[in-house]
Amino acid sequence: MLIGIISDTHGDVHAARRAVRIFESLEVETFIHCGDVGTSEVVSLFSSWAGHFVLGNVDRPATIGDVIVHAGHVCHDRFGSLTLQGKSIALLHGDDAARLRDAIRSGQWDLICHGHTHSPSEQRDGGTLIVNPGAVARTSRSCVATVELPSMTVSHIALD
Repeated sequence: MLIGIISDTHGDVHAARRAVRIFESLEVETFIHCGDVGTSEVVSLFSSWAGHFVLGNVDRPATIGDVIVHAGHVCHDRFGSLTLQGKSIALLHGDDAARLRDAIRSGQWDLICHGHTHSPSEQRDGGTLIVNPGAVARTSRSCVATVELPSMTVSHIALD
């Protein structure tokens, strides 16, 4: 199963549309948005999938959360968890450094997805894979990531 991971779209519909086209071309089966969505227009671009969103530090829960749910996606508020292909996955924006650190240290997740820093990364901490897809907007290097489950193979994909 291939999942797409995206973060920090900041309402940039043009950049988010490029990311969606990448996900479509790779035939991702679901996606995770790690917050700072920005606008309802960005949410509507993901109508081809049922997906998962967490809210970032610039998202207004009362506004964007309702739009996410109305579009048929899951809005996990500021922290989410799910299981796909037998892998436990945590998702959060990452602006709360203590919460991110605690999730990593807990050892209860196979995969933790976060954004906020606008810098793509992947690292391992024990049995946990931590992936930051980077940012789609407000960055000099617009990118997304994919993770193949259950192998946990990560790819970062530049949108430029």
